[in-house]
Amino acid sequence: MLVRLLYASRAAEGTKEAQLAAILKQSREHNPAEGITGLLCLSDGVFIQVLEGGRDAVNARYKAIVQDPRHHDVILLSYEEIDERRFAGWSMGQVNLHRLNPALVLKYCESTRLNPYTMRGQALMALFQELVSSGVIECS
Repeated sequence: MLVRLLYASRAAEGTKEAQLAAILKQSREHNPAEGITGLLCLSDGVFIQVLEGGRDAVNARYKAIVQDPRHHDVILLSYEEIDERRFAGWSMGQVNLHRLNPALVLKYCESTRLNPYTMRGQALMALFQELVSSGVIECS
């Protein structure tokens, strides 16, 4: 059974681009064997991630994230059983914030600042879907 999980967390203080790159590298190395795909975004010190895959694999990954000291204030925004993946093309894609159109963020958020703690999970998922369509996702 496939599931899709969307969460947000505050990055531990001092999280830098190099640490984000290490997280992405590790995800891209381990996710294919576990059947996990998805997207990751780090914006203003907040991680937003979508995980897709088998229920056991996604649940185990989320449990590890909740216990990871690089994450604080972890909040589950959406969890659903799915028939097919939306983000199957990425072992872990990354949102390129430099190419992000502020008007697109404003379509789903209270302001042009991406803040998942003030958004519904459904709206955030719709935003991520549009990000895929607009070409702001990177794989390397």
